[in-house]
Amino acid sequence: MPDTLTATSTPVRHVIVLGHPAPGSFNHEVAERYCKTVRENGQEAVVRDLYALEFDPCLRADRRPGHATGMSADVAHEIGFLRQADVIVFVYPIWFGMPPAIIKGYVDRVLGVALTPKDIRDHQTDSVLAGVSLTTLSSSATTRLWLDEHGQMGSIRQAFDRYLMGIFGMRDAGHVHFGAIVEGMSARFVREALLEVEEHARKVCSQIAAGRHSLKSAEAMAIFGAR
Repeated sequence: MPDTLTATSTPVRHVIVLGHPAPGSFNHEVAERYCKTVRENGQEAVVRDLYALEFDPCLRADRRPGHATGMSADVAHEIGFLRQADVIVFVYPIWFGMPPAIIKGYVDRVLGVALTPKDIRDHQTDSVLAGVSLTTLSSSATTRLWLDEHGQMGSIRQAFDRYLMGIFGMRDAGHVHFGAIVEGMSARFVREALLEVEEHARKVCSQIAAGRHSLKSAEAMAIFGAR
């Protein structure tokens, strides 16, 4: 996240991490609509399409936190985007009850590059991610009701979303899930889902803008009080 001195003057940036292998998929449409809405609200959006980038999700033995002698070039490139992020957006399908391996690999290799088990134990948050908002737009072929009946959505929210926010010091900007995403969906169903994406994107943009406004006000008061 931009440091406090520059946070109120730099553009608000959303980094969208997309984890679906098929171009033209519903998840790609979701990412595109989220970006479009963010830009219409005067904020920046950057998409990291992990499959298109051929991102390697495998964490190698010599790249584990505390074992690496340096950061790999691809991870350093991703960290460069995250350093300027106010919002990280995960967009992915739920497969076998969990996010796909490429998303988990992004967490392992990029988000977790510097956070050791000792840091987690001692509640040391990550300097790059602390204060950044995390939101997720997920999908599944099954219905939301089916996932709830089997405890899957609650598990993902607790074991993935809230866990990551807790150890990295990120803020909760919500998780929107779209169920019954299958081939042959009606155009109306897709339109309604994308309208929900727009609504959520506007909500997140508003939250971040309000936070920026509060920070500007605090800075102004500090300057005024110092006179």
